[in-house]
Amino acid sequence: MPAPLANIAIARAAERLPGLRRLPLARLVIAAELAILAKAHLDRLKPSERKRLLILLRDARGIPKNLAGRDRREFEKLVEKLEPSIFASTAAEKFSPLGGISRRS
Repeated sequence: MPAPLANIAIARAAERLPGLRRLPLARLVIAAELAILAKAHLDRLKPSERKRLLILLRDARGIPKNLAGRDRREFEKLVEKLEPSIFASTAAEKFSPLGGISRRS
């Protein structure tokens, strides 16, 4: 059972986000677990690297080809450090209804 402070935080969040009340609790739990998993991968970067990644992402407007060659290589290096394939496979394993599916090599 969640701590009383957690209940209060969830209730306040539900008041601020109208769509939150319509989401089933299971989806909220999955979203929270994905956020925790994503944070674990983001923590692989130093704070200065995270800031630089955000700057590059903003400059690219979500499309790496919008960056100059040097910036694109830096962006790719930072994204590689996040290990997105491991993030995706871990998320798939964790939330797959079939269970036990692993694409890691």
